Amino acid sequence: MKILVSGSKGFIAGYLIEELLGKGWNVVGIDNLSKYGPVDKSYDNHPSYKFVKGDVKDAPLMGELLSDCDHFVAGAAMIGGISYFHEFAYDLLAENERITASSFDGAIKAFKKGKLKKITVMSSSMVFESTNVFPTPEGNQFVCPPPLSTYGFQKLATEYFAKGAWEQYKLPYTILRPFNCVGTGEKRALCDVEIKSGNVSLAMSHVVPDLVQKILKGQDPLHILGNGNQNRHYTYGGDLAEGILAAIESDKVINEDFNLSTPVSTSVLELAKIIWKMIKGDKPFRYTSDKPFYYDVQNRVPDVSKAKRVLGFEATTSLETALDEIIPWIANQIKIGGI
Repeated sequence: MKILVSGSKGFIAGYLIEELLGKGWNVVGIDNLSKYGPVDKSYDNHPSYKFVKGDVKDAPLMGELLSDCDHFVAGAAMIGGISYFHEFAYDLLAENERITASSFDGAIKAFKKGKLKKITVMSSSMVFESTNVFPTPEGNQFVCPPPLSTYGFQKLATEYFAKGAWEQYKLPYTILRPFNCVGTGEKRALCDVEIKSGNVSLAMSHVVPDLVQKILKGQDPLHILGNGNQNRHYTYGGDLAEGILAAIESDKVINEDFNLSTPVSTSVLELAKIIWKMIKGDKPFRYTSDKPFYYDVQNRVPDVSKAKRVLGFEATTSLETALDEIIPWIANQIKIGGI
C-alpha cells in the first residue's frame, strides 16, 4: 500500500512517517521546506520512503503524486504557536485555504481515476475554540459558536472541504484532531518573530518548548502566559502516530471524525512545576504571569471515548515520560541554535 503525506518535514508527520514505514507502508512525502528549511529525518534513506520537495499548492503536482497512491494524509499547513494566530492572521486563513483546496483538487482527481481510496484530513482542536462543553465530543463543532481565530476558522473550513468533496464527488474521508502534540523535532520556524517572555525569547510560543528552554536558560522567576490555569491535554507524538495509523487502516472510519488525545488534563501551571522539578530538582519554584495572548484558549479538553471505542486507540505515554525525551533534545537544540 502506498500513501502520500503532505507537510512531511513537519512535527507530527515525523512521528507518523516513522510509524507508517515500520508497518510496511510505501510512503511519499511532500514539503516545500518553508517552515524549518532543510531538515534531516532518521528515515530519509529508508528504501520505502521517497521525498519530493514541492509545494502542495501546485494542484497538477498533487494530482500526479496521488495518481498511484492508495491513501493521502493531508497534513500540510501553515501552523505555529499562539503568537502565529496574531502575527499571521490573514496568511493563516489565505495560505491554508489555498493548500486545502489544492489538496482536495488532487485527491478528487486521483479518486475519480479509481486508485485513491480515502483522504485523511489533519484538523485541529481549535475548531472547538469557542465551545463551553467539556469534555468536548466530536460533533460539537456543528453546534458551538464558530472559532474566533482565523486559524481555528480555517481548520473548521477544512472539515467542510471534506464534507463537500464527499457530497459532490463521493471522496471518502476521515477527519482527525490531534490535541497539543508534544515530542522532539519541533524547532524555531524561519518566519518566527522574536517575542520576549522575560529575558528569554519564546520558542514558537508552544508551551512545552517555551517552558523547557526558559528553565534550562536559568529564568527565575519563570514567566508564564496568563495565570497558568489554561487546561491542555499534552499528547505524545508517538501515540498520535499510532492513532492516525489506526484511522488510516480501519474500515470503520469512513466519513467519521475523531479527537486524538491523552485523557489527562494538565494546567499550564502544573506543567511548569513538573518541568521545573525535572530540571531543577528541589530548588524552590517561583513564577510570574505575563499578559496572555487574546486567542489563548482557556480549556482544550477532548472527549476521547469515540477513538477508544471505534479505533481501539488510547494515548498511554505519560507527560513525564515524554518530557524525559523532550528535555535533553531541547537542551541540545539550544546548544546548536535550533531553539
